[in-house]
Amino acid sequence: MGEASRDEYKIQSFDAATQQLLKTALKDPGAVDLEKVANVIVDHSLRDCVFSKEAGRMCYAIIQAESKQAGQSVFRRGLLNRLQQEYEAREQLRACSLQSWVCYVTFICNVFDYLRLAQPESLSREEEVDCLVLQLHRVGEQLEKMNGQRMDELFILIRDGFLLPIDLSSLARLLLLEIIEFRAAGWKTTPAAHKYYYSEVSD
Repeated sequence: MGEASRDEYKIQSFDAATQQLLKTALKDPGAVDLEKVANVIVDHSLRDCVFSKEAGRMCYAIIQAESKQAGQSVFRRGLLNRLQQEYEAREQLRACSLQSWVCYVTFICNVFDYLRLAQPESLSREEEVDCLVLQLHRVGEQLEKMNGQRMDELFILIRDGFLLPIDLSSLARLLLLEIIEFRAAGWKTTPAAHKYYYSEVSD
């Protein structure tokens, strides 16, 4: 089955208007409201755990299409903002529906896998490193419980990015070291580490 066929299969559970919106976003992202597209994908992922396992690939395809067409990241920014909002309301989400919470965590794992925020080209951009570290502080422990192997693979990329001679800013290198130590300490920050890293960031 080809790539296009798989995308057709993934969106057939949507109504006709939403299917058309998603098809257009995949082929001509500049022609649609990409923040609306991000919300549609997240909303459906919270309701459908099967879709949440596959939605990361669709998100990646839209991000790639937008980057090639306009060199922008409106969809990516909208997607990450929406995921952050859902995390901030996580207790309410979990209390209302455990299934929605599981779908949300599954979707985030899938998004992290496909967006590959720890690839060298992403680590060279300070704002992407900041985004990666922020999200790992918030959901890293839960993601590791869901899929420890994926988290190991992610931290191999982070470690390599920190050690290898790629074009990292001083702040990006500091953030990567901090998140490596944060995970090594059981997803907790010791008082000494907090004092060191956050005094360095403020300086």
